[in-house]
Amino acid sequence: MSGFAYCVAGGKATRIDIKAALDTPGDLVWVHMTTNNAHAQDWLTDVAKVPDYVVDALTTTESRPRCDALGDGAFLNLRGRSDEELTASDPLASVRIWAVAGRVISVTRRSLTAVEAVTKAVEKGTIADPGDLIAAFASAITEELDPEVGELGDELDDCEADLDADKVFELRRKVTKVRSTAIGYRRFVQPQRAALEKLAALPCDWLHDDDRLHLNSAADRAARMAEELEAIRERSALMHEALTDLRAEQIDSRSLLISIVALIFLPLTFLTGLYGMNVEGLPFAKEPWAFDLIGGVCITITVGIIGYFSAKRWFG
Repeated sequence: MSGFAYCVAGGKATRIDIKAALDTPGDLVWVHMTTNNAHAQDWLTDVAKVPDYVVDALTTTESRPRCDALGDGAFLNLRGRSDEELTASDPLASVRIWAVAGRVISVTRRSLTAVEAVTKAVEKGTIADPGDLIAAFASAITEELDPEVGELGDELDDCEADLDADKVFELRRKVTKVRSTAIGYRRFVQPQRAALEKLAALPCDWLHDDDRLHLNSAADRAARMAEELEAIRERSALMHEALTDLRAEQIDSRSLLISIVALIFLPLTFLTGLYGMNVEGLPFAKEPWAFDLIGGVCITITVGIIGYFSAKRWFG
């Protein structure tokens, strides 16, 4: 098990050992653990004396954003960016937070980039209580996700600007990637908004008015991101349909061209094949100008067919 702990007292933050965190007096004691093994469960159960249902929520493998009021405390699960390579179906790392008056315990299984921003805020002395810490987590996560969502929209704009029949396969790969990423983000951003709004409405004494304002602000940003992700998903679907239609038109155009070429050569092949037979009785076969006649007829047929299709605008 790895992690760290901070004690905030009198507006000053001090980094302390996790083992001594629970016995250290202060306005706020924050214990953060990064683990995916059973040691966290043992510490939470035997040392921190956290209820079993809270331990299960803090250490579960699969989770989605949610908020639950449990006695005088609250459990909050949020999702944010990670510097690790994650799957398309699960693109965001989670942080599970258990908060009561004067104490916050957070657990991550994968690296969460927002932890560094929150740690710097604690060290600067801008966080004084559990409400400030949770609001800092919510703000840092939404601030990091916002430009990511914006980049997805920019990528889709570039794909729409480069819409061309010769780039169908390349654009389709880009659009599919953008769409899958947007779906993966929206899967967690939408319930994250509800979780933040629910936490802001909880009647907890350690949540002050400014904390609720910051939580509602983070929830509003999450709502805006969810709406933008939904728009990106719909635009991606329309873009995919447009690429499919463009590819179908390209195939139809090429098929038409091949058919016209075949139609041109069909009478020519018949004529040359007929006079290529090694039999007696072919008209003008013995005449010295027969080759010129057959060549002229072939050229006339070719020009006539091409002229006809050009007049009908079959060439585009």
